[in-house]
Amino acid sequence: MQRTYSMRKSRAPTASELANPPPPPSKSKKSFFGSGSISSIIRRQAAGSFGPEMSRKLAQLIKIEKSLEKSMEVVANERRLVAKQLSLWGEDNDDDVSDVTDKLGVLLYELGELEDQFIDKYDLYRITLKSIRDIESSVQPSRNRKQKITDEIAHLKYKDPQSPKIPVLEQELVRAEAESLVAEAQLSNITREKLKAAYLYQCDSLREFAEKEALIAGYGKALLELLDDAPVTPGETRAAYDGYEASKQIIMDCENALATWTLDNSYVKQPTLSLSHDEVYAAAEQDGDEAAAAPVDGENADAAPEPEDAAPETEDAAVDASKTEA
Repeated sequence: MQRTYSMRKSRAPTASELANPPPPPSKSKKSFFGSGSISSIIRRQAAGSFGPEMSRKLAQLIKIEKSLEKSMEVVANERRLVAKQLSLWGEDNDDDVSDVTDKLGVLLYELGELEDQFIDKYDLYRITLKSIRDIESSVQPSRNRKQKITDEIAHLKYKDPQSPKIPVLEQELVRAEAESLVAEAQLSNITREKLKAAYLYQCDSLREFAEKEALIAGYGKALLELLDDAPVTPGETRAAYDGYEASKQIIMDCENALATWTLDNSYVKQPTLSLSHDEVYAAAEQDGDEAAAAPVDGENADAAPEPEDAAPETEDAAVDASKTEA
């Protein structure tokens, strides 16, 4: 993990990382124009420069996600080209290498198809975020109107406190605040609803893609077991390859496993959490109750003299009791 529980704070390197620093980054990650293409940089900056100020950050996120999808499309296309080239290269080799590379190409090509499907499902997440951006854009005018009326009232009270426009503007401010309250409530509700739905789309699609990718990797390793990698001496002939039916069956098994996979029968179980959802909210409510029950400083000051006031009453009662006994 490159961060410590937060994207806003960098993680300090551990002692083991200082002793064994990671390898340098790949040269393929570097670009003459920096990170990202020029078009993606222009789209991102344009999204943060135009439109209502309230929705600019989310608009930038949506544009960045669009650039990410385009990058994933490039990866999917390149993956299919890699699959074809691997099969083409292995065709001129020995029978076992030719067959295994051809079948590995089939699996890699299927991986490219999975990446295309992942992009389609990932786009549902991005489209859902757009609904939050739209509601943020619609709330901005009501905020601006309320702020404008407030500024006008303050200006008139400073320039002409007896102006007849002040009561009229104050009534308009009351109506604007009521409209703003409705809009803010809608924003709060829709933000939580759509944010949860959007990232459920993303998490489900990530889980499906990751598990299917792991399935393909497992069947790819099964294909590699068909290769006879025992070293031979010069002049020695390898045994004839007879794994055509086995390799074909591995591909069929992989195809069947991918077709029958669902979220309900996924291999990854639910995550282990140290705190359940109910416990988190119960702890928050308990903290709120303790804060409400804590005495205020003023109340402590008023309550402090009570023992001193009670002391004389106790002394008078003792004197009366002694007189009665006498």
